[in-house]
Amino acid sequence: MPEGIRAGHRTFWRVMGAGERPALGIHCALAHSGAWAGVMVPLAERITLTAFDLPGHGKSDDWSGQGDYPRLCAEIAASFIDRPVDLIGHSFGAVTALRLAIAAPEAFRTLTLIEPVLFAAAQGTPAWAEYQADIAPFRAAMAEGRPEEAARAFTSLWGTGVDWTRLNAESRSALVDRIGMIPASDPALADDSGRVLRPDGLESLDMPVLMIQGERSPAIISAIAEALAARMQDVGIATVPGASHMLPITHPKEVAGLIAVNLDRA
Repeated sequence: MPEGIRAGHRTFWRVMGAGERPALGIHCALAHSGAWAGVMVPLAERITLTAFDLPGHGKSDDWSGQGDYPRLCAEIAASFIDRPVDLIGHSFGAVTALRLAIAAPEAFRTLTLIEPVLFAAAQGTPAWAEYQADIAPFRAAMAEGRPEEAARAFTSLWGTGVDWTRLNAESRSALVDRIGMIPASDPALADDSGRVLRPDGLESLDMPVLMIQGERSPAIISAIAEALAARMQDVGIATVPGASHMLPITHPKEVAGLIAVNLDRA
């Protein structure tokens, strides 16, 4: 698997599939580029997906803790684009994808957003208030220096649905080690530091956009999707029955099928 310096950061990436259409995949926080493996099985003959490990994730170097983390992630992602691609992002990766698409819409054939966690888009809604209560145990644990409890609280909301006690020791340890990356993404997600919601930003997207969400995901996901979709030209929202936030891992065939539908629209 290749690695190199991207936007000044040593980055690991992998290439999956052998289709004619180039694609870029941006994974969610606490995961790594291998999260796309299941999704790519049905898509292997349609697209060639480049997927990189975000800073502090997988085999990429740790983040130094200095500077603007969401911006660094966007700059690394942009470094992989040298021709129009199909862009696919999940969770924080989907917010990063939105940031790229608004900055250079001509660079993307389609945009698939899997549960974009742009919380700022849902401010003022009942779902926003509900989410603040749900995420409070995580924030308290982080503030009090209890990383294992923080990881447990976070994954209870945004994990695969497997109870913390049933995860193997290696998985729990990896989540605890990376849990500090979650606050690093807050400027982009809660405060929209990437200015995704700026006037005329979302309205400028003229490529086919598909948002995919899980039926069992927190209510704020639907509130975000509806707020974003209301400002887009060509957009659909699809819900995967029985799925929650980590649907690229738990429901890869369904996600792949929906991505294929969006590919057909371009």
